Order: sequence, then C-alpha cells, then structure tokens
Amino acid sequence: MESSAADRPQILWTPPPEQVAACRLTDYQRWLRERKGLGFDDYHELWRWSVAELEDFWRTIWDYFQIQADGSPEPVLGGAGMPGAEWFARARLNYAEHVFRQATADRPALVVREEGSEAREVSWDELRRASGAIAATLKDHGVRAGDRVASYLPNRMETVAAFLACASIGAVWSSCAPDMGISVLLDRWRQIEPSVLLATDSYRYNGKVHDRRETVEKLLRALPSVATVIHVPGPLAQEGNLDWPGMLPWSDAVNVEPDLGFQRLPFDHPLWIVYSSGTTGLPKAMAHGHGGIVITHLKTLALQHDLRPGDRLLFLGGTGWIVWNLQVGGLLVGATIVLYDGNPAWPDPQALWRFLDRHGVTLFGCGAAYLVACMKQGL
Repeated sequence: MESSAADRPQILWTPPPEQVAACRLTDYQRWLRERKGLGFDDYHELWRWSVAELEDFWRTIWDYFQIQADGSPEPVLGGAGMPGAEWFARARLNYAEHVFRQATADRPALVVREEGSEAREVSWDELRRASGAIAATLKDHGVRAGDRVASYLPNRMETVAAFLACASIGAVWSSCAPDMGISVLLDRWRQIEPSVLLATDSYRYNGKVHDRRETVEKLLRALPSVATVIHVPGPLAQEGNLDWPGMLPWSDAVNVEPDLGFQRLPFDHPLWIVYSSGTTGLPKAMAHGHGGIVITHLKTLALQHDLRPGDRLLFLGGTGWIVWNLQVGGLLVGATIVLYDGNPAWPDPQALWRFLDRHGVTLFGCGAAYLVACMKQGL
C-alpha cells in the first residue's frame, strides 16, 4: 500500500542546483559516463547499479580515486560467499601512503585543540616527520608487520602520528580512550597481546586533570606481551618520575632520523582492530584491512560527504569510538582534520560552537547526546 503525500516526511532542505553540479558525486557520475559509457538518470538508479553490480562498481571506485598499489586489481571479488569473500586479492597497498600523497604546503594537515590550551595548526611536514620518527623507533624496537600496537591516548596530534607510523610499517593499531577503566581495557587488549603501548599519564576534561598513571601501571602488570611503553606527556608529566618498565619518552621516540617508507601489504592486511560494545560477553575484536578502509573511506568521505581539499572535518568523539578512525580518514581526501580534545561544553555550553566558527569547520559530526544537551540549553 502506497503512502499518501501527507504521510511522507517533510523535506527540510534541498541543495541548490549549483551545489549539486559542483559536488564530487556529480563529478563521479560524469566520469562514469565519459570513461565507462555508464549513464544514470538519477541518484537512485546509480545506487541500484552500485549494489547490483558490485565488482563493476568497486572497480570504478578504484580507478576514479587512482588507488596506488602493486599487483593487479583483477579479480575484484574472489567469490561472493560470506564468510570467505576475498576482495582485490592480487593487490598490495598501504593506507598511510594514500594519506601522505595528499601532503601540501598550502594547508595544514591538522588543527589540534586540547582543553586548557589554544588551538594550533600542524603542517603536513610536521606530521610526516613525527610519523616517520615513530615508525623508525617502532622498527628499532622490533615491531614488524602484523604486530599489535595499543594506544591509550587522548585526541592529540601524537595519536594521529603514531597511528600513521603503525600503518606505514604494517603494524596493527588498537585504540582505547583514556577515560576507559582497567577492566574495559583488559577485556580488549588481552585478546590481541600488544607488544607496544602508547600511554599518557593524565588528561584534562571539564576543567579537571584526570590521573591515569595507576591505570597504566595495572595495564603493564596484566599485559606481559608489552615490551615497550612510549609515554606521551600529559598535565601530570612533571609530578615525579614514572617507573613504567620499558618506558621511552615521546621526546626520545621522535628524536631519531625519520624513516617513513610505505610497506605495501595484502589488501586485507589488518590496519586496526576495533571492538563491539561488550554487552553480550567480552567485546568482539574486529580487524579492518588496509585496502577495505582506503577504498571505503574514499567512497564515503568524498562521494557521500562531499569532502575535499580545503574542507575541515571535526567529529566530536574520543579515541575509543570508531568515528575517530573515520575522522582520520579525512586525510585520505586532502581535508584538514580538526582534533577537539576535552568537554565541548566547557567552560560554557557555546564553547564548541564558537570553536567551529573560528576555525572554519565545514563538516561537523557528533553523537545525539551532545545535540540533546544543546537543545536543553536552548542553543
């Protein structure tokens, strides 16, 4: 039974024709018509083709975004059964290589704001040097492709640099936010046995300093696989010497000759491990591969979010939430990612909105709880 016009949701906004003409999705449709002889009357026809002709669709995404890889993109899909489907089995690539091909001196890679501090811009050159130095340090400490690296860090430049360092050498990243407690951390990291832990001593939230030193000490006693701890200093870094076994200060870890090569890996080589909520037992560890994330984030962020060089992306969330991973993906399309660490309503409910305006954020994402809180404040 078809619904009447009165039953249909009201359209709140429609993009003007000039915006539609200039968006990335329109450019992709134009490319399909000119390069592949594929024409579609509207978005829904394009969508139906994309889900009906999986191999053709994803091969065009590969070509349109000029994926850099060794080997061949053919066959696109080796068997469609689940589980067992194998995508781009003959291709080898690297996530970090696709990030740094966007490097430019014309705009920053990051804008970083930590609670209690002024925001600062991080150039692509600074990000490259930090990532290259951490990659060299990890290799010097025996980390190889497939080894797991755990991160217990806030939403800072160091976190992004360390992640890209891991990706460049094929180490597998696993991040938890510093507000997570010891049992939550161990439920996740005991499953993957990390050899390196990046950890902070403390962080600021809602105008207060939160001490994480004891939590890190408990982690190290419970995770015998950890041989090296890279300490990223927080507000309490100067209050006494830390005695974490295998500790290497961040300042030492980046004070080496950068070595940012890009090891091209099988398409499904794990890039990071994320986790389910753990409401029905232990959190389920889920590995996402280099290739799947590269091609999916390019498609999602460029075509569906119309993100491009010159845009600024901020997704409000901690480093233990999957949207942090998506936000870093903004670098794949040349956008500047904006890291906002701290309470968005401190020192007042309009703090984040002023920040978004001041720093020219063009794409903003958040959870519903923040919007509800703003509504209650009359914003």
